[in-house]
Amino acid sequence: MAEAPEASSGQDLQVRRFGASDVELLAAFFGEVAQDPASDRFHPHPFTAEAARRIAEHQGRDLYLGQFLDGQLVGYGMLRGWDEGYETPSLGIYLSARVRGQGLAKALMEHLHRQARQNGADRIRLKVYKDNLRAVTLYQGLGYVFVAEEGEQSVGLLDLISQGGGL
Repeated sequence: MAEAPEASSGQDLQVRRFGASDVELLAAFFGEVAQDPASDRFHPHPFTAEAARRIAEHQGRDLYLGQFLDGQLVGYGMLRGWDEGYETPSLGIYLSARVRGQGLAKALMEHLHRQARQNGADRIRLKVYKDNLRAVTLYQGLGYVFVAEEGEQSVGLLDLISQGGGL
């Protein structure tokens, strides 16, 4: 299991790739995502039991990771696009409403940045709704530069080369 920094309260914080044994856990988490009004701003794929099975059993280059706080799944992160042949992966994260505001999003993002770098990416792409100021502020603080707009969303890029190895 890949370790992330401990949560500020001394809780155990870990990030790891999902496996076939996580289907039910991920399906339950996706049920939570689907019920969260904030999930209308996060729609990379359906949040169904079938999607949970497909992601938990995924064997390609794309990465689907869970963030666990004291053994409980509280966050979901992905780097995808490699399986389709893109050099620059797209990043997405979702945190459970019960843990938002605790700095866990930044920790998950930094872990994803390290994973992207280890997998040979020079940069990462993401999209965010322009009025999601909390997320925009987080992404800008991590070094993302917004380079385009797609409807109501801004497209951000993080240059992993210029960021160096400090993440």
